[in-house]
Amino acid sequence: MSDTPPARLDWDVVYPHVLPVIVQPEDTDGMGHTNNVAYLGWLERVAWDHSHKLGMTLERYRTLDAGCVVRRHELDYFAPTFAGEQLLLGTWIIENDARLTMWRGYQIIRPADRKVVLRGKTLWVCVDMKHGRPRRMPPEFAVYVAAQPAPRG
Repeated sequence: MSDTPPARLDWDVVYPHVLPVIVQPEDTDGMGHTNNVAYLGWLERVAWDHSHKLGMTLERYRTLDAGCVVRRHELDYFAPTFAGEQLLLGTWIIENDARLTMWRGYQIIRPADRKVVLRGKTLWVCVDMKHGRPRRMPPEFAVYVAAQPAPRG
């Protein structure tokens, strides 16, 4: 999908990376709405999709012997979603210290009613791929610094 989302949607940044999903019945829980684990999986999916677009694939991480792991998630849920609904997953880099950590922002919008159903962010830490120990980001991670979009407003 294009990184130019419809202007009528209330994205928090000007040009998030956007990926559509349809809520599947298996994404719902006993209460009939989307389970929080499904949301977390979608955030991982859109983050990987964005990283791939920036040229940072798993193979590239392995070549560099550097990758990113989650240290912290912060998620705010604003409305339930249900099987059959289309959602737009948006992500962007909030900040990158170009040393060890970066924050990635997320927003999920239901385009049918333009409702923001989730906002979140994740703190990622750069690690050595062989041992999983924190390490300084290689120069190639500058793509994440360059990918920081302008806030809306």
